[in-house]
Amino acid sequence: MQKLAIQGGIPLRGEVRISGAKNAALPIMCASLLTADALRLTNLPDLHDVGTMRKLLQQMGVAADAATGEITFRGDKVDNWEAPYDMVKTMRAAILVLGPLVARFGDAKVSLPGGCAIGSRPVDLHIKGLQAMGAEIAIEHGYIHAKAKRLKGARIFFDIVSVTGTENLMMAAALADGVTVLENAAREPEVVDLANCLRAMGARITGDGTDTITITGVEKLHGATHRIMPDRIESGTFLVAAAATGGSITLRETRADILETVLEKLAEAGAQIKVAGDTIHLEMSGRPKAVNVRTAPHPAFPTDMQAQFMALNCIADGSAMVVETIFENRFMHVQELRRLGAQIDVEGNTSVVRGVGHMEGATVMATDLRASACLVIAGLVAQGETVIDRIYHLDRGYEHIESKLSQLGANIRRIK
Repeated sequence: MQKLAIQGGIPLRGEVRISGAKNAALPIMCASLLTADALRLTNLPDLHDVGTMRKLLQQMGVAADAATGEITFRGDKVDNWEAPYDMVKTMRAAILVLGPLVARFGDAKVSLPGGCAIGSRPVDLHIKGLQAMGAEIAIEHGYIHAKAKRLKGARIFFDIVSVTGTENLMMAAALADGVTVLENAAREPEVVDLANCLRAMGARITGDGTDTITITGVEKLHGATHRIMPDRIESGTFLVAAAATGGSITLRETRADILETVLEKLAEAGAQIKVAGDTIHLEMSGRPKAVNVRTAPHPAFPTDMQAQFMALNCIADGSAMVVETIFENRFMHVQELRRLGAQIDVEGNTSVVRGVGHMEGATVMATDLRASACLVIAGLVAQGETVIDRIYHLDRGYEHIESKLSQLGANIRRIK
C-alpha cells in the first residue's frame, strides 16, 4: 500500500500545468461506442480511472491506440456488450457505457456500480430515462440488462440533477429515432464538453449548459478529434493549497470561466487573483479568512471542492459553516482533520469549522478522492510530518500530484 509523506509549512510557489478533466474524459471515452469510426481524444490525463475505462472499452472490442496524452478509439469491432462487476466496482462512471451500447447495438448488460463511498448515487434515473425511450430493462444478479430495437425520442424529467444521468441519456438520444428533451438536466462544464464532442461526431444537440437539453437523433455518428477540457477540480485544489500555505502560484492551460464560484470564495478568503487567457495567478499574504461554503449543482459551489475548502477553513481566521447538500456521507475527512488538530463540529449535513493557529502532522487515512486532496492540503500547512494512507484514491483523480506539488516547492514524497 502506497502512502504520501509531507513535511508541512512551506508556501507553494511557481507554475503548474493543469491536466485534462477526469470527469469529462470518462464519458467522452464512452462516446467511442457510438460509432465505428475513429475517435481521437487529446489532453487525456494519466489517471487510474482513465486506465480502467480504457480496459473496459477494450474488453468490449474497442481498439485503443495510445500515445502521450492521447488515445485513438475505434469501435468497428465491438462484440461484447457487457461491463462486468470487477471493472465497474471501482469506478461508478462505468455506468456510462449503458446508454451508448443500447443506442447503437440494442443490447447492454452493465453491473450495478461501485466507486467512492461518499453516499448513494442511484442509477434509477438512467434506467427510467432509457425506459421512457422504449428500452426493456431487467435487474438480475446485480446487473442492469437493457434491450431495444431502436430507442425513441422522449421527454425526460430528472427528479434530481444527475450529471452521469444527463450524460448517459444524451449519448443514448444521439442515435435515437426522434427528438429527446432532457429537463432539469445537469449544467456542469463536463456535460458541455461531452456535447461538444458529440456534435463533432455529427450529433444534433442544443441547450447544453442549461437545464433543458434537446437532442435530435441521427442515423449514425462519425469519427472526430476532440481535446478534453482542463480539470476545474484539480485547478481549484492547487489554488486552495496555495492560499492555505500563503503561497504564490500560476496555473497554466486552465479556464477561469468554469471556476467562478471557487475563485469568488478564494477572493473572499483574502487571495489576490489575476486571470489572463488560459492562466490563473493566485497570491496569498497572511492568514486566510474563514469562508462559508454550501454545495449545490452547477453553477453553484461544487461538492468536489467542499473538502479542500474545509482544510483551508481549519487554519483560517474565524469560524465558517460548510454545508453539503449533494452527498449525505461526504464528511468522512472530518475525523482525520481532527487528528491534525482541527476544530470541527458536525451536525447532519453541516460542519462548523473554527480556525486554529496551526495544525500538527500526524498519520491520517484517505476515505475518498476529494478527501485525499483535503488531507494533502492539511498536510502542506501542518507543522512536522503528515503521512497519508490509502492514497490510491488520489491516483483516480489527480495526475502525478506529488510531482506537481514538488515543482511548487512542497516537501512531499511517495512511500511504500
